[in-house]
Amino acid sequence: METLRRHWFSNVRADVLSGLVVALALIPEALAFSVIAGVDPAVGLYASFSMAVVIAIAGGRPAMISAATGAMALLMVGLVRDHGLQYLLAATILTGVLQILWGALRLGNLMRLVSRSVVTGFVNALAILIFMAQIPELTGENARPVVYAIALGGLAIIYLFPRIPKVGKVIPSPMVCIIVMTAVSMIMGLDVHQVGDMGELPDSLPIFLLPDIPWNFETLQIIFPTALTLSVVGLLESMMTATIVDDLTDTGSDKNRECRGQGIANIATGFLGGMAGCGMIGQTVINVKSGGRTRLSTMVAGIGVLVFVVFLGPWVAQIPMAALAAVMIMVSIGTFDWASIRDIPKKPLTTNIVMLATVAVVVATHNLALGVLVGVLLASLFFANKIGRILHIDSSLSEEDPQQRIYRVSGQVFFASSTRFAEAFDLKEDIDRVRIDVSRAHFWDITAVEILDRIVMKFRREGTEVEVVGLNEASQTMVDRFSVHDKSDGIIEPGGH
Repeated sequence: METLRRHWFSNVRADVLSGLVVALALIPEALAFSVIAGVDPAVGLYASFSMAVVIAIAGGRPAMISAATGAMALLMVGLVRDHGLQYLLAATILTGVLQILWGALRLGNLMRLVSRSVVTGFVNALAILIFMAQIPELTGENARPVVYAIALGGLAIIYLFPRIPKVGKVIPSPMVCIIVMTAVSMIMGLDVHQVGDMGELPDSLPIFLLPDIPWNFETLQIIFPTALTLSVVGLLESMMTATIVDDLTDTGSDKNRECRGQGIANIATGFLGGMAGCGMIGQTVINVKSGGRTRLSTMVAGIGVLVFVVFLGPWVAQIPMAALAAVMIMVSIGTFDWASIRDIPKKPLTTNIVMLATVAVVVATHNLALGVLVGVLLASLFFANKIGRILHIDSSLSEEDPQQRIYRVSGQVFFASSTRFAEAFDLKEDIDRVRIDVSRAHFWDITAVEILDRIVMKFRREGTEVEVVGLNEASQTMVDRFSVHDKSDGIIEPGGH
């Protein structure tokens, strides 16, 4: 009972209000993503409703918002164009099945491999993309004084309303912005771009349905590539979203449960006529910044989308897009990690390169997943290079036997340090015996074993006896399994000297 209260009813007022703010902000984005994917607006709206409601129950991160997203919509274009909506619904269901599988395999644990510099770059890139997405609402045909007045008025409300004693902390200022600017627009009859201009809002509830497709292997071949890509990109964005909320709220979350929850939500969405979705960082930040902290806020956001579009559609359709742009500009400003720019001179060069590369790739491609992959790859390469330098090899002639040279290896031997390891040995020295002491070293991979093999074999070809001593248990296992030189003559000795 205590767990139920903590996860659902410990912050009721703020959760309900923040959820309603998110619901209003979700509607135009769901309409826009439907257009990108080439499907009816109802497909994106039903997805936002279904994803949010199901993830509120099954997800691993309270207060996180999942819905239809732009990154997922872009991946659907080809399937919808070539095969139609019914195949997209089937792909959405398969996406959910695959995500449940990834959760069972505990792939959520891989988030620990994503460095802080990648997360920072991801957040900054997202803030830039959110801001860039608002530019069309303030330029071109919309570049009019009345539009700027609504946007600036909305920003003024967002930042000044919280300063009003008592009331300012009770009602989320983004909600006040949307209500006030919509009322002003309606009362004054302003001719501005509105939510209703994005597409026709559905006027009926979603119903359960089976995709009208042949359930055979040929269909699986058609939908599997898209479903696989959707499942991976969806989980990557969802895991990054969960990590960001962890930081914003100073709380933890179950990443593997989130994987499974995303899968369950996508399966339900496919059967309700919606497109595949995932965690939405922008809307999640709105939720958290507006006071949302528990699963109730996510549930209210999902139900709110359905109620607003089906029962209050005529009113919602009149919300000025400039007012929503003001909310999203606030989100972009609050999301950007300004300290990461201020601290660039203080941080290592490699950290800055990873962060800036992540930002550059995401902004250039509008692909959040690709940016994260590039960032992780760069971070891994820099880390491998740094660890590869932690290798020291010295040598000396044996005091008891002047014809024996002893090499002492300390550090990590793997692909990044194998060249340095090989260059430390004088294969042409005129001696009879070589002793390689690796008691202070560790052999990590096949490359390390192969380079040890090569050195041993070259010494033998020069007529030099080789003795390798001090292999720890893990290194010994690698050598026994993958080395090719003769190990039966006592050349390799495990355990100490």
